[in-house]
Amino acid sequence: MRVAITGCGGIGNRRAANLAGASLVACADPVPGVAAKLAAGHAGCTAETDWRKAVGRKDVDLVIVATPHDQLATIALAAAEAGKHVLVEKPAGRRPAELDPVIAAAARTGVRVRVGFNLRYHRGFRRARRIVDEGGLGSLMFLRARYGHGGRVGYEKEWRANPAVSGGGELIDQGVHLIDLARWFLGDLPHVEGYAPTYYWEMPVDDNAFLLLRSAGGQTAFLHASCTEWKNMFSFELYGRTAKLVVEGLGGSYGPERLTWYRMKPEMGPPDTEVEEYPGTDDSWAVEFAEFLEDIRLNRQPAAGLPEARAALPVVEEVYRQGGPR
Repeated sequence: MRVAITGCGGIGNRRAANLAGASLVACADPVPGVAAKLAAGHAGCTAETDWRKAVGRKDVDLVIVATPHDQLATIALAAAEAGKHVLVEKPAGRRPAELDPVIAAAARTGVRVRVGFNLRYHRGFRRARRIVDEGGLGSLMFLRARYGHGGRVGYEKEWRANPAVSGGGELIDQGVHLIDLARWFLGDLPHVEGYAPTYYWEMPVDDNAFLLLRSAGGQTAFLHASCTEWKNMFSFELYGRTAKLVVEGLGGSYGPERLTWYRMKPEMGPPDTEVEEYPGTDDSWAVEFAEFLEDIRLNRQPAAGLPEARAALPVVEEVYRQGGPR
């Protein structure tokens, strides 16, 4: 499988380092020298400043789109129309309607499109998914999740702070990960309440987002995404009728990744507790991409794919409608 990467920043470089046996043949970035630096580490890789040249190459089978949000759907659409498989980073677009032409093009050409909801592939979440699927929590009741970082000097001047480019602030950036994870475990969450204010950063997009989502049956997800956390943090608590799971930390500045499983005893009282820690290198990027290659080989729909992104973005849109930055 021959790969082109568009957008050669931090995520593009991380993708390039985790191609699971595929080869990088082209990369593109509009900033002079950025693509060339990435290409230098991959024999035979060509650097471009125009993404169209990379996507249009006949020797490219798969395109990774790791650009700012305003270009995600545009490049994914061009790649799908050209018959290339696509991995497009979350949120895949700024608004739900931006994804509809990509969905139609993928259906027409038969290519596979995966959306980079990478948190699903962290070891703690792979383990949590197995526990839930095997009935280890009983029926699920609700979840509570928090995801935050502290920004950096000049954060309010970056592309994420420009709504025309980003489509929003912290909600569409880190918050969309939480929405995806909540839907992954609880299913559709059509009842949406939320508030996305700007408390600290002098920018026209939100720096915090508070969400209360409910399923038709009343299962509830309480989510908070923040870029005023000061100390990077991640916490995801999933509650069932017989047990509770906590996934916390994502490695690096987010702290050690671990999963804690609290199992209720028949007599209740303090639960049986099992802790798994996941030190060492984060393998989620390689595992995710290897699964995508298998999706392509088996001609199966990726999970997470465009339908999952298309379902998450209306939640973002509704929260902004209810209480976005003023």
